Amino acid sequence: MFRITLETTKAGPTIKLEGRLVGPWVDEFQKFWQSSRLSDQRDQIRVDLKAVTSVDEIGKSLLKEIHQQGGTLIASGCLTKAIVEEVTAQARPDLKQTEYESSIHKGLLK
Repeated sequence: MFRITLETTKAGPTIKLEGRLVGPWVDEFQKFWQSSRLSDQRDQIRVDLKAVTSVDEIGKSLLKEIHQQGGTLIASGCLTKAIVEEVTAQARPDLKQTEYESSIHKGLLK
């Protein structure tokens, strides 16, 4: 099962994902992301991964692309935090691991 929900709050649009971001669901989420970006060009879009239970390599690649396009990835728990750290580290190969970890803890990276 996979669910995509768009919420608009004072902080801006937030796409909430629930379930497994794998296989055909990655394509569905990519279409939803592109559509959301086109309709909300002035706002930074947040992607809430707190209820995601697994992500395959293609899903991670999409999350990396979203991060590079300015999307903010929101995580909680060991799994989603590890995934966000992995995809954001891949997006910033110019940082050494210690600089990356320091930036994450200081809140300098999205």
